[in-house]
Amino acid sequence: MEHNGSFDFLKRITYERTGGSEAELKTANMIITECHKYHVEAHLEEFLVDGYEIKNVSLETIDGTFNATGVGMSGSTGIDGLVGELVIIESDEQLSAMDSLEGKIVFIPTRMMVKTYKLLCEKKVSGFICCSGSVYDDIDQTDLEKMTLRERHYQNGKIPGVCIRMVDAQKLLVSRPKEVKMNLQQDEFKLTSHNVVATIPGTTKKHEIVCFTAHYDSVPFSTGAYDNGTGSATILEALAYFSKVRPTRTLKFIWCGSEEMGLLGSKAYTEAHKEELSAYKLCINIDMTGVVIGKDIACCTSEKSLVHYINYMGKEVGFPIVAKQGVYSSDSTPFADHGVPAISFARLSPKGGAEIHSRKDVLDFLSADIYYKTCEFVISFAQRMLDSIYFPVEQTIPEEMKKELDTYLGRTEKDK
Repeated sequence: MEHNGSFDFLKRITYERTGGSEAELKTANMIITECHKYHVEAHLEEFLVDGYEIKNVSLETIDGTFNATGVGMSGSTGIDGLVGELVIIESDEQLSAMDSLEGKIVFIPTRMMVKTYKLLCEKKVSGFICCSGSVYDDIDQTDLEKMTLRERHYQNGKIPGVCIRMVDAQKLLVSRPKEVKMNLQQDEFKLTSHNVVATIPGTTKKHEIVCFTAHYDSVPFSTGAYDNGTGSATILEALAYFSKVRPTRTLKFIWCGSEEMGLLGSKAYTEAHKEELSAYKLCINIDMTGVVIGKDIACCTSEKSLVHYINYMGKEVGFPIVAKQGVYSSDSTPFADHGVPAISFARLSPKGGAEIHSRKDVLDFLSADIYYKTCEFVISFAQRMLDSIYFPVEQTIPEEMKKELDTYLGRTEKDK
């Protein structure tokens, strides 16, 4: 299969491009320019996302100060900050059993989960401290994470929060100060993010649609080469191919903005287009490919027949891939939640291999040869779907997948 230079495009978008930022919009316009090179029309569809600016943040104990970042969208303390007794919480079970924690500042030794945050609101906590990273981190080589609450958190209320390094959390727990003082001042507002949408009309079955999706935003501090510059470039490679080899069915390409903020681009797209989604036969999502040390997988939110199809095809063409049924944490999920069978292709790196969501997500760990092999398999799979006489994927979402979607999207709690 002829390659169309999409890996070179990947190299051009390896810079921080967070949801709603000028850099994200710059990338969106670059994608549109690439589409036009292949004579495929593309346009922007905008939607609003949360934005904030931390004005001041500090965390102090009697022993000194800690380096901290403010948790976005968590509100602000009074201008003079707040002082409170430090309460260390190690589990939701412990938190549930406690009486009111009004006026207390709570330390949570992990990321802030929605269930935990809801309990903190119910207990009337005044502030919280969470942590990230590893006790083994080289501080000069790692960044202190910029955490942000999502709507599922703050719909329960606003509790000012700060984030510290795991190594500092170790020091905090060893010293166990009776009181801590924290100060957080931030402005909260809305930003505009964008989806990029391109369409290649089908030749004879235009009314049936298959869509490619991939998110093109990154997290703070990350160039997002692996996650998910590779996915964005892959569907551009597919667009280049199908612009020359016109498919029987209509093919849409959706580069989703603000995925890293909670799948916001794909959620916005499925909501804006929900009346037409009955025509969508399949969503093919690409999220992370091209890594040297890794393995190709496919996660199907669909009937198991699609799992078998991909595993058989992999053996047929000699491409090592493992398909399974499940819900993938990417832009395929909102489509599946709206009844569109969905699949996410990825090449995952093992522990100790290439990392995402940090400054370590760079081009060094990627290979153009490996990247194009995945492109070829995905495009061949898509072509079989697009040009099949009868569409081979059942247009249903199994009940067990619906339950998994409910859990993933926070509508129900996971069974213990």
